[in-house]
Amino acid sequence: MAKEKKGVRLEHVSKIYQDPKTGKDFYAVHDANIEIAPGEFVTLLGPSGCGKTTILRMIAGFESPNEGEIYLGGEPINELTPNKRDTAMVFQSYALLPHYNIFDNVAYGLKLRKMSRETIAEKVHGILGMVGLEGMEDRMTNQLSGGQQQRVALARALVLEPGVLLFDEPLSNLDAKLRVDMRNEIRRIQQEAGITAVYVTHDQSEAMALSDNIIIMKKGVIDQVGDPHTVYYHPVDEFVADFIGESNFLRGALAKKDGDAGLASIEGHDVEVASVGHLSEGDPCVLVLRPEAATLADEGCLPCRVTLSRFMGNYQNYQVMVGKTLVKITDFNPKNHKIYEVGDEAFVKFGPEDVHVL
Repeated sequence: MAKEKKGVRLEHVSKIYQDPKTGKDFYAVHDANIEIAPGEFVTLLGPSGCGKTTILRMIAGFESPNEGEIYLGGEPINELTPNKRDTAMVFQSYALLPHYNIFDNVAYGLKLRKMSRETIAEKVHGILGMVGLEGMEDRMTNQLSGGQQQRVALARALVLEPGVLLFDEPLSNLDAKLRVDMRNEIRRIQQEAGITAVYVTHDQSEAMALSDNIIIMKKGVIDQVGDPHTVYYHPVDEFVADFIGESNFLRGALAKKDGDAGLASIEGHDVEVASVGHLSEGDPCVLVLRPEAATLADEGCLPCRVTLSRFMGNYQNYQVMVGKTLVKITDFNPKNHKIYEVGDEAFVKFGPEDVHVL
């Protein structure tokens, strides 16, 4: 769909705002360095107020950086107005024209470019087919479901054939099932069009499902950049580990180091670890253990007492106490597994490769 796949680059970009209460300046985004390859789907992920939407708005041209430079396809764009940038935005609110039908909503940007009626009709019909709205051209937007309105907003952005497509939390107004359906559609359409996409969300499952790479932000600073597998299994700190899925944090000290491997002392028990990273013997450490990476067993790494045992259909949900540490365990497909009840003594079982050392 795109005439040219364009990458995005931010070099030492910062945005400063003034706190209306104190009158003091603060960094909404501080020293952001980002490289997005042409055709890549990248998600800016983080809690409210972390700076992700500010970065998106600076790429779009709705905000100007106080420091640094933004490049689109190698061209510096800080001085360009939004309409001069080769980008298109899909908004959280859809921002559809209520008195226009689907065809005229999608055609609006093409008419501003003064294209011929024949060219507009060809492009609009083509893009409506891509987003699954063919045959609905004459329907008014107030007759559409939330998912259909989102498809119109997506079609209106795509029909302009931008170098980069920007998404500002586009699924937040949809119900849970429709969100899943629409995120799959967005990914399919992005890959079919081959377009570069920058997507903002605070929903980690959305980020995992959509992205080639995820940029995790915290308090205006980029905390980690990586593909979904990397940020899930190799988080750089407790913030990332806790924000991306659920995690258990086992705190202790490195009792022994043998090359890359070692033994960590957790609640008075030695636990084998496949990779201890930069740590030395005696250093304090935190082991990140995902709930689905551990099981309950009659023998294992860490003795525990069951405090919660709940059947959830496709998994058994446990909470256990290892000494003074609460550990959550998700035991998938429990039908043929031994079920432990509240008050039972057991062991948390996992392998050396199942923990990540911070």
